[in-house]
Amino acid sequence: MIVVTGATGSIGRALVERLTSSGGHDVLAVVRRPAEDLACDYALGDFTEPETIGRLLSPGDRLFLNSSLWPGFVDAHRAVIDLAARAGVAQVVAVSVRGASPGQKLGGGMHGEVDAHLRKSGLPWTILQPTGYMQNLPRDVRDGRLYGSYGPKQVNYIDTRDIAEVAAALLTGPVGPDRDHVLTGPESLSHEQIAEAVGAAIGRPVRYVDLPVPEMAAHLERQGIPQPHAGDLAALMAETGDGRWATTTTTVEDLTGRAPRPLSAYLADHKDAF
Repeated sequence: MIVVTGATGSIGRALVERLTSSGGHDVLAVVRRPAEDLACDYALGDFTEPETIGRLLSPGDRLFLNSSLWPGFVDAHRAVIDLAARAGVAQVVAVSVRGASPGQKLGGGMHGEVDAHLRKSGLPWTILQPTGYMQNLPRDVRDGRLYGSYGPKQVNYIDTRDIAEVAAALLTGPVGPDRDHVLTGPESLSHEQIAEAVGAAIGRPVRYVDLPVPEMAAHLERQGIPQPHAGDLAALMAETGDGRWATTTTTVEDLTGRAPRPLSAYLADHKDAF
């Protein structure tokens, strides 16, 4: 069985759809509340109570490990990994973030700690390290402006549907050697270019507003993000915008047989989200 955690998120839903549409796969979605709209069987489980996920696992299962971030993220994911090892799971495919390592800011550090635990677990593992999600762009555009501290350099984004297709390929093919996979979209763009592309897609101007880190932190606080997270997020934007996320990989095409979706394809399919 393929057990999919985070099944109602943007990656999880796309993964469930991909697995069920291709047929021949026994899929179980793990959800926090009933989700009758999913095209597969589901069971209730919650990372805040790792044993509710652990009891759904059986020998030979293949586990897709993914959830949103929250203060208990690291301990909960470590616990689920330990329960998966105890259950005899045959493979874990986990979603991380590009460049994750312990000690980094926010999600990079949290994922880095979980990744390190998975690598030492004794389980067969694959860690997906995607860049920023195109699906997150709508929440960043407000009143015709896209705010950030990225500067003028290019940054890469990926459509979460491509992450799901990579996961599907790994979860349905032979279990390969343990490996990290850096996943990117096919192109990297400056945020000014991204704003222009969004504006063209939705038919009204969108302008990128680049703010110094302290001003961006204050802007995020006004949006409801508390300190120190607002300051860390603004600083992370500046770090991401230094060029480290500008390079692209061929991993999506190598594993799925087709090129990842460009930003224009995402915008064509999701312009109503803005």
